Parts: sequence; C-alpha cells; structure tokens
Amino acid sequence: MRAVNRDLAFEGIIVVAPVEVDGLITDEQRKALDALHLRRIDLADRVLVVNPGGYIGESTSREVAYAQAVGKPVLFTDPV
Repeated sequence: MRAVNRDLAFEGIIVVAPVEVDGLITDEQRKALDALHLRRIDLADRVLVVNPGGYIGESTSREVAYAQAVGKPVLFTDPV
C-alpha cells in the first residue's frame, strides 16, 4: 500500500489511505477506524484496492461493497 500511495502521489493524485496499525488494538479502536475508513471512501472519487495476488480480506470486502453501494468506482491492483 505504501508503494502505491507513493507512486500515485508522484502522479499528482491525492491519496486518502487507511491508517496502518502496528500491534493489537481494542475492539472500540477497530470500530472507530472502520467508521473513519468508510468516511474516507465517502471523500474519494474512486477506490483503488491494493490486493496482491488477488487476495481480499473480510474488512476490505465490506469496504468494497460500501463503495459500490454509494456509487464509487472500484479498481483493483490485481485480478480478483
């Protein structure tokens, strides 16, 4: 994700990326971050999912569904 963020920034694209978390966080913190990420999707023109090897986890699947429901185009770095 960091590399894609950097490359897009060099192309002049504003990137609104999720917070990277190192270590354990509480359920309350996770819920807060999940809600903030949906707000980031609201701000975006489109969503680019960084999915090496086609992998998409549970939370990313929910975020993709949300983005599609609110009419945001969704692109993937690798075939799903």
